[in-house]
Amino acid sequence: MTATILKFDAVVVGSGQAGNPLAVELAKAGMRVAVVEREHVGGTCVNEGCTPTKTMIASGRVAYLARRAADYGVHLSGDITIDMRKVRQRKRDIVSSFRGGSESSLAAAGVTVFMGEASFTAGGPPTLRVKLLAGDERLLQSNFWFINTGARPAVPTLDGLDSLPQVLTSTSIMELDVVPEHLIVLGGGYIGVEFAQLMRRLGARVTLVQRGKQLLPNEDADVADVVAEILREDGIDVMLDTSALSVTSPAPLAIDLRVSGDRTISGSHLLVATGRTPNADVLNVRAAGVECSPQGFVKVNAYCETNIHGIWALGDVTGPPAFTHTSYDDYRIVAHNVLKPDLLLGKSREGRLVPYTVFMDPQLGHVGMHEHEARKSGKPILVASMKMSRVARALEVDETRGLMKAVVDAETDKILGFTCLGIEGGEVMNVVQTAIMGGLPYTALQNAIWAHPTLGEALNNLWADLH
Repeated sequence: MTATILKFDAVVVGSGQAGNPLAVELAKAGMRVAVVEREHVGGTCVNEGCTPTKTMIASGRVAYLARRAADYGVHLSGDITIDMRKVRQRKRDIVSSFRGGSESSLAAAGVTVFMGEASFTAGGPPTLRVKLLAGDERLLQSNFWFINTGARPAVPTLDGLDSLPQVLTSTSIMELDVVPEHLIVLGGGYIGVEFAQLMRRLGARVTLVQRGKQLLPNEDADVADVVAEILREDGIDVMLDTSALSVTSPAPLAIDLRVSGDRTISGSHLLVATGRTPNADVLNVRAAGVECSPQGFVKVNAYCETNIHGIWALGDVTGPPAFTHTSYDDYRIVAHNVLKPDLLLGKSREGRLVPYTVFMDPQLGHVGMHEHEARKSGKPILVASMKMSRVARALEVDETRGLMKAVVDAETDKILGFTCLGIEGGEVMNVVQTAIMGGLPYTALQNAIWAHPTLGEALNNLWADLH
């Protein structure tokens, strides 16, 4: 049976944080637009990433504060218990609400949505074969193609891993209905750190295994050291410079992980948090002539254009940094350049300032250059660092773990980079990001009148020890 051929002005493959708003805007501009989605409208952020993880992390923080209630003179009767089914249901409800909003926006704009598995076919003009979840197929053709298929958890090559039913990814761990007795986390990046702390706060014993010499490899070593101190203070066993060699399951809900140094870690569950793999291979983009990197990411220029005219790629499928906000910025770049090509200047990825926040507790917010990056660049720099224990507001709420750190151009006094590992670190970082965007010198923050007592007023004092 021959699949039905349907023609559209634009086809968006993947309904993530770039694909959905792009489809809506193109449709509102008068185009006939289709979106193809394999599983859930809304993409990783809404369904498996930001929204569900931060919702569950909020539950973990409440548990943490409840256990510390006596520190504030508040005494709770009885033990603190965790209803994991309730934690999971709260997460599901919020995800469902956000996803529903995405579905409604597509419908209101008149976008046609195909739910199914898509792949490009070889030969002739670009054509997309969609195997619908209902069972039949469609062939889509278009003048404009937009790839927003994101990435999936990467599973490392580890002897014995394939045979273990209790191996978790960043997606499946959020569907547990019980707290693991002893969770082993493989990987000390952003995902591994967030889930290690979350599950510890929910009551699991946690061991975090990191192959490198520090957690969060992109951060400065002094910041990463404080991150490790915080996790250890929370009761997490952090193992650095430790490589996983093999894994076995001697019994149900039992895992033995053999690591370097001829050691064995025994636990009940294993979370694999060793990175993410782009979904370009699932889409078979090479059949359309689209070039990919050796790691499988779609190659694009500063305007998100691939090597094939009429095909763009946006978001995580194009490679790091893989953040929702960079994906959304890709949408703004592409929408502008497709709909207003005469105003191309200034709408590109070139030189964009990308902040991020790691939602451990306290948060780690960062924007701009790290110290190690600035030193490699050869710039003459000044560095300031201040512990959060010197911040009045942090002392008042008894959340003093962490530090602030800034890198300054020694010749211009402009801020090159800023890190806040502390309570509401992402929000404090946003203030400094605004100063960087405005080209302000650090003295503008140092001499500003900040409301007291707030976290922001620490920006008066941070610069005192620039060296």
